[in-house]
Amino acid sequence: MIQISNTVSIAESEIDLQPIRAQGSGGQKVNKTSSAIHLRFDISASSLPDHYKRALIGRRDHRITAEGIVIIKAQQYRTQEQNRADAIDRLVELIKSATVVRKSRRPTKPSRGSTKRRLDSKNKHGKLKESRRKLDY
Repeated sequence: MIQISNTVSIAESEIDLQPIRAQGSGGQKVNKTSSAIHLRFDISASSLPDHYKRALIGRRDHRITAEGIVIIKAQQYRTQEQNRADAIDRLVELIKSATVVRKSRRPTKPSRGSTKRRLDSKNKHGKLKESRRKLDY
């Protein structure tokens, strides 16, 4: 079981982990070893609570496909075990971040002083440019 929070956990059988060959340059045995991990997690078929599922599917994230499948590719480390742990950690962070409620933005107005300073600056810049013009006699 993979623990998401105190009350929410998912079974390891719901996660599909496939070893693949890592990209990039390598040394010996680079074409023989599959050290990267390709993680696939179907949101709608999982045992997550409904509000977690809605939050994940409604999220605009490049790791979530239109069918509601999370795809994470982990290839940062040299060993398959470390990449497997990294992929699972990234999935847990994605699920946790989907339920965080964002603080709503309170619209603000510029202060009277900042507006006056901005307009004074514009006026000064315009006068400077005007003083560069040719004089018309």
